[in-house]
Amino acid sequence: MKKFLCLSSILVTSLGLAACSNNNSSAADRDHNTSNPLNQAPEQPKEDRISDTRIKLTFNDKEVLIRMYDNPASMAFLAQLPLTIAFEDYIGKEKISILQKKLSIDDVQAGNQSKKGDFAYYAPWGNLAIFYKDFEDSTNDLMILGQIESGKENFENVDGSFTVRIEKVTK
Repeated sequence: MKKFLCLSSILVTSLGLAACSNNNSSAADRDHNTSNPLNQAPEQPKEDRISDTRIKLTFNDKEVLIRMYDNPASMAFLAQLPLTIAFEDYIGKEKISILQKKLSIDDVQAGNQSKKGDFAYYAPWGNLAIFYKDFEDSTNDLMILGQIESGKENFENVDGSFTVRIEKVTK
């Protein structure tokens, strides 16, 4: 009986020391991980950052200014400017135009949901989309290129097909 009690107390003590030892190691690891910049929370993704680049869409004596995002799809689009293309209404929520030359989007991750004011690229069709109303049921194949800063209301009242001149805004 004495041996059993002795062995039990040794076992309990060993387990207690092992648990304390593991907690100290975990705390040390946590402190090490916190001080290591590679283990910190990642920065905001580059594609979600607004750039300083703006484009201007001109049509029917109206202008719309768009601030572009800093992502590969936006840069590929900017490389095609200036452009003059025709837009038309699509389902009463967006204006669309098929680009003559599809954007090179090898390194771009699609999957964005659109919202009012988005300037986007729909990869499967190769078209631009300008959302002038929210679109809750939009596809996951959108790449948001930018956001309208001014003139969003100009798209709502345009009927039929219309021609748009798109160019970079220079300071």
